[in-house]
Amino acid sequence: MINKALFKKPNNRLEGEQEAARDAEPTVVCAECKDTLPRAAVAGTDFVCPRCGTPLAMGARERIRWLTDEGSFQETETGHRAVDRLGFPGYAEKLVKAQRDSGEPEGVLTGLAAVDGEPCALFVMEPYFIMGSMGAVVGEKITRLFELATQECLPVIGYTVSGGARIQEGMFSLMQMAKTSGAVLRHSEKGLLYAAVLTHPTTGGVVASFAMEADVILAEPKAQIGFTGPRVIEQTMRQKLPPGFQRSEFMLQKGFIDRIVPRNAQKKELSMLLKLHGRGGRA
Repeated sequence: MINKALFKKPNNRLEGEQEAARDAEPTVVCAECKDTLPRAAVAGTDFVCPRCGTPLAMGARERIRWLTDEGSFQETETGHRAVDRLGFPGYAEKLVKAQRDSGEPEGVLTGLAAVDGEPCALFVMEPYFIMGSMGAVVGEKITRLFELATQECLPVIGYTVSGGARIQEGMFSLMQMAKTSGAVLRHSEKGLLYAAVLTHPTTGGVVASFAMEADVILAEPKAQIGFTGPRVIEQTMRQKLPPGFQRSEFMLQKGFIDRIVPRNAQKKELSMLLKLHGRGGRA
């Protein structure tokens, strides 16, 4: 039986986390300079802050419309909903709020699409659904997408944004790390491409599984990428971390990612990868 008194302090936030709930006004907050901007004003600039150049948070459907060829996206696995198996205090209410705030039933969208005419399987994590945290449904949908892509000999493109494993689902959430990794491996063994784009923030169990298992790992500028937050690491190691630690620029320097791609160049970059490697040994 869970002791509810342990969970009285609400709303602990991930380090570097962007605002994870949509206000009544259609605005977006820049994680870097803290400017509040109308969504309509930045939609035509690839959702990049005009003041500091930082990529802004995008909902999963916004990103899909921005990236894919018009009318090409066919959503898959639409019937899944999270279940509060553990009776975790407040989780049922949090799910309802997340669905209302994001307009989505869960923390990832999956489907088939085309990018510049090139067919692919696509998953895009939803930052406005409990900060893109990975629960059983997120893991199941991503696993099934890789299985479909393996069956249909399709490349996979994945956009990650996540605070990590969803604590309210306990071991059911942690199991998704192994499950998704197995599906990625089977897809890879068939000689198919998997390209991941890491956005701000990509952390925790998502980094420890499918986010870092891609053949090509791209990242957006200034994105936080890491397993554990900097403050926890500093407190554990009892030493000051270098400037820019866990930002995508730092991760590129250390060889953890392959390239940083500005948002306005991502479609061209992914299109090139699909054209070069898309269906492996296809004629």
